[in-house]
Amino acid sequence: MLRRTWLNTLAAATLLPLLAHAAPEQQFPSEEGRLTVSTIADGLRNPWALAFLPGGKDMLVTERPGNLRVVSAEGKVGAPISGVPKVWAEGQGGLLDVVLSPEFAKDRTVYLSYAEEGSDGKAGTAVGRGQLSEDRARLENFRVIFRQQPKLSVGNHFGSRLVFDRDGYLFIALGENNQRPTAQDLDKLQGKVVRILPDGTVPKDNPFVGQANVRPEIWSYGHRNQQGATLNPWTGKLWTHEHGPRGGDEINIPQAGKNYGWPIATHGSDYTMLPISEAKGEQVEGMVGPHHVWEKSPGISGMAFYDSPTFKAWDHDLFIGALATQELIRLQLDGDKIVHEERLLGDLKARIRDVRVGPDGYLYLLTDAKDGALLKVGLGEK
Repeated sequence: MLRRTWLNTLAAATLLPLLAHAAPEQQFPSEEGRLTVSTIADGLRNPWALAFLPGGKDMLVTERPGNLRVVSAEGKVGAPISGVPKVWAEGQGGLLDVVLSPEFAKDRTVYLSYAEEGSDGKAGTAVGRGQLSEDRARLENFRVIFRQQPKLSVGNHFGSRLVFDRDGYLFIALGENNQRPTAQDLDKLQGKVVRILPDGTVPKDNPFVGQANVRPEIWSYGHRNQQGATLNPWTGKLWTHEHGPRGGDEINIPQAGKNYGWPIATHGSDYTMLPISEAKGEQVEGMVGPHHVWEKSPGISGMAFYDSPTFKAWDHDLFIGALATQELIRLQLDGDKIVHEERLLGDLKARIRDVRVGPDGYLYLLTDAKDGALLKVGLGEK
């Protein structure tokens, strides 16, 4: 009897890391009512992105050190999925975004973005795809479909959010590796939004196809460090956001072939408090100004439009995570125009890395920490 009890205790201890730690639901104020926040799972190592699997109850979650896991709605955290590529987990690099193929029900294809090391010790963003096995234990036939060239990062500004549009094109929002002038260089893939087909080939109607010394993958350029990207569900347009330097975080609606200014046009200054040396002003002729700008940087990451009937007060709102100010930002829209901003969950004191709307209409957040968490956020009555 004693041996059986000891074995049961050991089994329970073994399972503990795979289960969410029980935590009471927390409540926080908001303009539209009480926010309810539940911890689905914790103990995640710098979680970066999540994607809902069909059925809406289980999620794929990336951890920046290099693990991809299945997390259930009940908080069970699966073992690392095998077949994930080796990542360069230095500085801001590692395993980053995850999205499912638009045809996932048929092809079971998962897309990952990650930092990949080059031959000289520097790194760049790569994107690859593989098939999730039926038992969800491994990625099979993984292959790289995109590499940011040249590799210039020593640990900064990988960007790398992934978005499929309605026509099945894959957009990749890239950082400029903290090499500012490269965002304007059309022979390099730093500081760009790129547009490719699901197999990595370049669409023939990309804006720079056929031009000498220009990368044909480029959709738009002049971006800094893009850590949010999503498709507007009502217009079908891609929205991205990017970190400014000291000030000047911005939202853009990237258009084909357009220049979004960095580092020539910016609302920010250098971390030394001096002006950006290349900058010529906040608005520069021939460059597209930001759709929305924060003069003081929240450190934005993750972005999701609210398009669920679950919480009517959030209808058509845009939610964005904030790393520096440790908040959730709610933006109210009138069409594409941003008309009001509310800062939420500041009392959590958590760096919010990713924001997604679940199939149930709740918001799902990832907090960026060595002991990071998956949170579920709802809205109660005022």
